[in-house]
Amino acid sequence: MAEIINLRRARKQRARQDADKQAQQNRIAFGRTKAERSLTQAERDKAARTLDGHHLAPPDDEPTP
Repeated sequence: MAEIINLRRARKQRARQDADKQAQQNRIAFGRTKAERSLTQAERDKAARTLDGHHLAPPDDEPTP
């Protein structure tokens, strides 16, 4: 015979599992110290400045579109 399952209980159990997964992702994303966040932001800013520094400027005698 097949096992009888309570759908309400199964639905609640699945909701708890989904909430646990979301909580784990939030701990990874938001559970960092201020120093870690500022270090990450500084690295992003430096990468953006480096990328912008490598852009070629159009010559002065040509009009820009």
